Amino acid sequence: MGIYQVIRRHEIHCGHRVHLHEGACKNLHGHSYVVHFYCQAPDLDPLGRVIDFGVIKVLLCKWLDENFDHRTLIWQNDPFAISLPQIDPSVVIVPFNPTAENIARYICEIIAPIQLTNTGVTVTKVIVEETGNCRASYELN
Repeated sequence: MGIYQVIRRHEIHCGHRVHLHEGACKNLHGHSYVVHFYCQAPDLDPLGRVIDFGVIKVLLCKWLDENFDHRTLIWQNDPFAISLPQIDPSVVIVPFNPTAENIARYICEIIAPIQLTNTGVTVTKVIVEETGNCRASYELN
């Protein structure tokens, strides 16, 4: 028996730094992130869909736009988390070092379940592309 899955792509632009990185990523910098949401449901809706792509846009893409787009992500344990928000109040303090891997996991495990409450849909995988050459994914077991 097969599994139905839909995938929605969304682009955001935000900054970050990877605290304790051994190279250039320890510096503040930004990316045009491309996020892919892999959505599944146990059954199709009466129209034959997992979920309407517009609903994904409203529930997940809009969350990214409102919370991460054109903002800077800083880990709460990063020393910059003390001073940077005083300089720029749009800085987002996150509970993880903002690598593409950790961003993917946070979206998949924390944000998507909240945003998709009562839809019957589960985000089973998230891919976060930092560049056209570099991406990371997180998939539920």
